[in-house]
Amino acid sequence: MAYGTSDPRIGSQAIATTDTVQNHPLGTVIRANDPTLGDGEFIYLLGVASTTVGSVVTYDASTYQTVLSAVGGNIPRAVAIAMSANVASQYGWYQISGQAVVAKTATVSLAAGAAVGVLTIGLIAGTGTGKEIQGAVVAAVASNIAGRVTVKVMIARPTKQGRVT
Repeated sequence: MAYGTSDPRIGSQAIATTDTVQNHPLGTVIRANDPTLGDGEFIYLLGVASTTVGSVVTYDASTYQTVLSAVGGNIPRAVAIAMSANVASQYGWYQISGQAVVAKTATVSLAAGAAVGVLTIGLIAGTGTGKEIQGAVVAAVASNIAGRVTVKVMIARPTKQGRVT
């Protein structure tokens, strides 16, 4: 993925880069474009330990601190997808709309158009009662063949089920 920012900013931190220096105000939202994946929106957040590219995180809209998305039903939180291995005490971009490449559980097959949820911490999978991510749907078939650990998902400001808007 080679997202280039669509917003005219000088000195923007690259979408796939993590940094120990805060280069933008937390919560900043920008648009960027990838030649293959198309347009997307990204939010600037504070990382958490064990984050990898494609991790599913939730974040607090007052502190902008991320947490690997928990397993469980009716957890009302905003969801984003890590664009870098943005670990604790580092800053980076997280995708909140567009076609995202998301880390998934390796043993799960997902059909195009299927709803998704979090059944393993930080990874997307088929949905379970109360665990669905609203504003997210599988964009392309993802099989469980060996080595297939990502899936393309269309997202539109996703939230965990139960989010009060």
